[in-house]
Amino acid sequence: MTSEKAIKPSIIIDGVHKKFTLNHAFSLKDTMVSWIRGRRLTSTFEALKGVDLVIGEGESVAILGMNGSGKSTLLKLVSGVMEPDEGEVLTRGRVAGLIEVGAGFHPELSGRENVFLNAAILGMKRPEIEARYDEIVAFSGIEKFIDQEVKHYSSGMFMRLAFSVAIHVELDVLLVDEILSVGDAPFREKCRLKFEELIAAGKTLVVVSHDMEMVRELCTRGVVISKGDVVYDGEIEGAIALVDA
Repeated sequence: MTSEKAIKPSIIIDGVHKKFTLNHAFSLKDTMVSWIRGRRLTSTFEALKGVDLVIGEGESVAILGMNGSGKSTLLKLVSGVMEPDEGEVLTRGRVAGLIEVGAGFHPELSGRENVFLNAAILGMKRPEIEARYDEIVAFSGIEKFIDQEVKHYSSGMFMRLAFSVAIHVELDVLLVDEILSVGDAPFREKCRLKFEELIAAGKTLVVVSHDMEMVRELCTRGVVISKGDVVYDGEIEGAIALVDA
């Protein structure tokens, strides 16, 4: 996609392959037979097959496709959660991933303590966290419960606080994986407005979602992945039309 912003890339994905080993459930008899015959009980699944992609600074891009197409795997490679088997993934600036929200939360700690813990895991320094603490808690809407242990939170409260921490990280690139399913409608709207604020500030946004209306509102470019291959890269309406076909 050609634009002035695209001249300065935020993300370069060069010839990336990723395979997973699948372990299947077998009976003891099946296991013994396979051992005698020298056959393997595992198989491999190629999630990504030589993906090439460049995302420019300030672009808002949707990664679309059916379940199992490789979308989330690609996002995890960009975030650094996984490494490619072949190829290279390069990023510029601080990357924040709303992929496994709350993964760094500790159930025995209070919401307040978890804000500091999770923000630190996401790369924020203590002065940054202290400066943004009130804003993080206010955005989550659970001020009354912030000093309770999070093991007593409802799943909605937990996700709202975790999401609020992640979205307030000082970042250059934001990766989002089906995250607007958290919370009620007002909270989702607040999140959408926050995304628009980040886009207006020139941040790079990469979204994996099945919510075509949200994708249409936030993204100008769409990349469609099918069975580990990029089959479309262009205007968002063309990507949506291909996925909906």
